[in-house]
Amino acid sequence: MNRTAEPAGTPVRRVPSKFRGPFVRWPRTADALLALAMFLATTLLEEGPGDTIVARSVVDLPLPVLLLFMAAGVALYWRRHKPIAVLGVALAAWAPTLGSSYATVSGIVMVALYSVGRHTDDRRWGPLGIAAAAGALTIDGLLLSLPAEETGFGCLIMLGAWYMGRRLRLRSERAAQRALAQAAEARRIAAEERTHIARELHDVVAHRVSMMTVQAGAARMVAAEDPQGALEAMTAVEEAGRQALDELRHLLGVLRPKPERDGLGPQPGLTDLPRLVAQVREAGLDVSLTDDIRASLPARVELSVYRIVQEALTNVLKHSGPHTRAEVRLQHDPCGPGISVDVVDDGKGAALQSVSGTARGSGTGGHGIVGMRERALLLGGTLDAGPRPGGGFRLTAHLPLQPAHGERA
Repeated sequence: MNRTAEPAGTPVRRVPSKFRGPFVRWPRTADALLALAMFLATTLLEEGPGDTIVARSVVDLPLPVLLLFMAAGVALYWRRHKPIAVLGVALAAWAPTLGSSYATVSGIVMVALYSVGRHTDDRRWGPLGIAAAAGALTIDGLLLSLPAEETGFGCLIMLGAWYMGRRLRLRSERAAQRALAQAAEARRIAAEERTHIARELHDVVAHRVSMMTVQAGAARMVAAEDPQGALEAMTAVEEAGRQALDELRHLLGVLRPKPERDGLGPQPGLTDLPRLVAQVREAGLDVSLTDDIRASLPARVELSVYRIVQEALTNVLKHSGPHTRAEVRLQHDPCGPGISVDVVDDGKGAALQSVSGTARGSGTGGHGIVGMRERALLLGGTLDAGPRPGGGFRLTAHLPLQPAHGERA
């Protein structure tokens, strides 16, 4: 359907971009500043009489207490990657100070609880962390003879911090699922429309070919007695053939899958891997690339290496999410004339996945392990993938440099 042109002078409607705060734009810098701010607040502020907050001097702090504050504050820098460990450090630093005026690590514990809810999908540690924080608050309240209402309010704050992080995580996951569902629905509708158009064009082409057959038969029958009539019939056949050819080209264009790359530029190779890694880093994946390949490779091998790495990193983002560490290593295969591709991540999203046809990455939007293994087999190589014993996922491909038996170079 053609798009109706807007009148001249009509202002262009711009879709407002989604707001991205500093914790999304610069996560490492923001976490470092947060850790510093929480350390300074824990060190320099304490509760005064009448529920007031008063300042205190660093020189009044015992050295062991200052070291505990420092450990809890520094640990916050890793709250995205290791939220459970950060919560454990914060609780351990808080415990020796309970019942004293130095028990101000509760703010760091609250941030750690929020991080557990926001950055981990393990549902066990959140309630356990809340129970530990509530127990510490109860002990602190009993030692300081605080009212039960004040202790209960503190427990609610700890619960609220974890719940807020949990809700934000669930909301972002639902948004990602909705985006995937909408993309899948759009592809389904486009495929149905292409099928409908293809059926119509098939009928048109079949009709024109039938006309060509009839006209060619008539020309053959009258060729001896009426050469001029036969010539006119063959002219009609030629015109119908041209029209059928145009319709056939259109039909093939409708049935052709949507290309992944625009234009007819060169296929990607090893030199394009740094750019691919940079794009994946922008998406939130902490990935490193080690390329020990020095010799030139056949174009088919370079293309397969690029596509395997591309699909593997896409699967890491899809199943383990951002803030996952991944490592890509390319090296010459010590077992023979070839190269090996190794992609390792520390995420936990694939721990429950199988390595069969429904394995990690074989869902909507990609060919997954099945497609990557097929690329390796077409080159006469192998590909193995599966969860790592210590958590995460590992993919290893061995690709020979010489064509396998029966493979077309």
